[in-house]
Amino acid sequence: MRVPLEWLSDYVDTSVSPDPHALAAELAGIGLEEEDFFGPTVSGPLTVGRVLSAEPEEHSNGKTVNWCQVDVGEDAPRGIVCGAHNFSAGDLVVAALPGAVLPGDFAIAARRTYGHVSDGMICSARELGLGEDHDGIIVLTRLGLDEQQLAALQPGDDATALLGLDRVTLDVNVTPDRGYQLSMRGIAREFAMLKGQEFADPADVQVEAPDAEGYPVELADAAPIHGVPGCSRFTAVTVTGTDPQARTPFWMQRRLLEAGMRPISLAVDVTNYVMLELGQPLHAYDAAKLSGTITVRRAQAGEKLTTLDDVTRTLDPEDLLITDAGDGAPGSRIIGLAGVMGSAALEVTDATTDIVLEAAHFDQVTIARTARRHKLPSEAARRFERGVDPELGPAAARRAADLLAELAGGTVSPHVTEAGSAPARRVIDLPADLATRRVGVEYSQEEVVDLLAAVGAEAVPADADAEVPMLRVTVPSWRPDLTEGVDLVEEIVRAGGYGEIPSVVPQAPGGSGLTAAQRARRRVSNLLADSGLSEVLTYPFTSAERADQMLLGEDDPRRAMVRIANPLGEDRPLMRSSLLATLTDAVVRNTGRGFKDVAVFEAGQVTEGGRPSDRPGPRFLPGYHPTAAELEDVFGSVPHQPFHVAGVLAGHAVPPSVAGAGRRADAHDAIELVREIARSCGQTVTVRADARAPWHPGRCARIELASGAVLGWAGELHPKVCENLGLPARTVAFEIDLDALVAEPDSRTWAGVLSTYPVSRQDVALVVDAALPAAELMETLRTAAGEELESLEVFDVYSGDQVPAGRKSLALRMTFRAADRTLTADEASALRERATAAAAAAHGAEVRS
Repeated sequence: MRVPLEWLSDYVDTSVSPDPHALAAELAGIGLEEEDFFGPTVSGPLTVGRVLSAEPEEHSNGKTVNWCQVDVGEDAPRGIVCGAHNFSAGDLVVAALPGAVLPGDFAIAARRTYGHVSDGMICSARELGLGEDHDGIIVLTRLGLDEQQLAALQPGDDATALLGLDRVTLDVNVTPDRGYQLSMRGIAREFAMLKGQEFADPADVQVEAPDAEGYPVELADAAPIHGVPGCSRFTAVTVTGTDPQARTPFWMQRRLLEAGMRPISLAVDVTNYVMLELGQPLHAYDAAKLSGTITVRRAQAGEKLTTLDDVTRTLDPEDLLITDAGDGAPGSRIIGLAGVMGSAALEVTDATTDIVLEAAHFDQVTIARTARRHKLPSEAARRFERGVDPELGPAAARRAADLLAELAGGTVSPHVTEAGSAPARRVIDLPADLATRRVGVEYSQEEVVDLLAAVGAEAVPADADAEVPMLRVTVPSWRPDLTEGVDLVEEIVRAGGYGEIPSVVPQAPGGSGLTAAQRARRRVSNLLADSGLSEVLTYPFTSAERADQMLLGEDDPRRAMVRIANPLGEDRPLMRSSLLATLTDAVVRNTGRGFKDVAVFEAGQVTEGGRPSDRPGPRFLPGYHPTAAELEDVFGSVPHQPFHVAGVLAGHAVPPSVAGAGRRADAHDAIELVREIARSCGQTVTVRADARAPWHPGRCARIELASGAVLGWAGELHPKVCENLGLPARTVAFEIDLDALVAEPDSRTWAGVLSTYPVSRQDVALVVDAALPAAELMETLRTAAGEELESLEVFDVYSGDQVPAGRKSLALRMTFRAADRTLTADEASALRERATAAAAAAHGAEVRS
């Protein structure tokens, strides 16, 4: 909301804050945060000039310019070249002299052009930032200045103040729940509250009592939304005999421009001015074009309307319409989309003399839906959807009618139409000490009453005999956002000053600090970041198409995803059941921007499709702390959301350099990262070959915990998945269930005294079935070798002519160490032979010579 400070001073004394920046800071302190600051945009000499002569000269480029002599109040006139032609000798114009700087940092200087030295510039409205007027030069006698101003004008007078170019306008942010602030009246009331001033209410006008002789109006909303009628009150006032050629005075044009609206015509400008002033949108109809009763009704399916922007729109049955009889039955002709935009049929033109003014109160939800459905954001809809004062209509209509009568010479009809009525003001019972209890500032009952009065609410004692004193508060009609006691507490604090609330550093509650799950999450994130992966955060929304792209089977439980009732976009209406469904988007985005080597990870929740119960979860009043059983009911009513960690590596794990060609990331890198994660949480894992989408069936590993629970999967992604998602070829990834990892008991124990004795290494090559996982063979060897086997690793895998078909050779290095002595070679060999014998018995392993 743009707030011209000169306009604001009509209703409150702004001189108490002479510094506009300080005033903006004060408004921010009561919730009106400054978004922009429009200060003076013209500096230097800007004067009134009289054109003494204007000689047209045609030049070789085909352009005709005027060589002008302009009296600017100096000893001699100035010669100025001007390309516009809408002025003549004798006209008063605005001249920017050398040294002036116009909007856009446009500096004026004497310069040679078209064969003359142009000693300044004759200005247009656009060049001075006064609008987008395309009619050329400003001629002051046609600008809409009053007779007194025109009579006093002399060449050389300062034009900056005359045109209001020295004024300041603030642009403040109005939150959606405070629609009353979208008006000068609302801002002035807030400033008066802030400064403890009296408030000159512009809506305080004499309103005629409604009667049956006003223009006929019928409210016929047969299908109200959520039980609320689309139009609760409709006021109509007629002004007759206006001068259709009357121009909008400059003072009104200037205020409209400062508020961000373009002047159009007197009738339209008056309705816009009153809307900005009071906050009540209005609409002006050409009375000669109206036919029969004005009827407010819902649209019928298939009806069409051509709005003022010359667009023909197909209407929805929820749309609220303004209609008249036209050439048919009452309500048959559509003359406006209620609260949003009028039709072109009844537009006020330069031939209109009789005007019917509409000031109605429309339902917020109806207007909001209509404006969005038809993509028609308007200043009127912006106010209606935030809540307009339902008691304001008659005063706004009368204010606009009086302005038309004053500026266009019309007559305001004494007959006023009033269809419907304003709803009763809301009454809230408020404990007198609620603000003190909630905020920690001592407010006496008298202070509470006074502070509520400052925001327009009337508070009186409700029950003097009650144990807790109660106040009965009547909410002002312009505050639909005040619905319960805590809302009133917020207003008490705001009116009393946020600065009165003490700053108290909260004391950390006693306890054990982070939970085991929280420590694990931090530990794993730090480990992955230290391993060179970058942490990212993606939106948890996906689609069924992504499941197809990841080659998930039709019976895969990850396809059972939860659908969102109000998704951010229809292309992603589902909650993800896998982190990889969204994490891969981050990889695609980065590789698409030129990064060749990408390693990212994400830690977050996924949503499983099913839930333990179909019944709705319990609801609690604000401030109530549920019991453990009630919390269990809450969690039992929503889908399970385990905490996962996933990572994706594309490109090089070791980048090429002068030291070598580097190495691309492969399935073993992803598997090893999962091993490191498990080790950091005190767990050992078993890696087994598996086939699971979206991984390559021959390069996928299932990682199991010691208890047999599945921790997750890792490996190389399927080539088709990489193609579908736009990932680099041979991208690798992992995804694990961190909740499952944390649920395992920590297997780390104190190993006693570290052995200082040397190790003995024994190598052995075992020929086994090609399908036997190396992990199973190694587990058998460890068990049989006993505690002296310190480490076991595979250093070579061979399958070829030297081993039988369907078999493979695994070369393993066994490292032995005793805690109390140096093992002899014979002892180490005996341990090796015992282990290989167990492998032969369990797996048919043969020692390869």
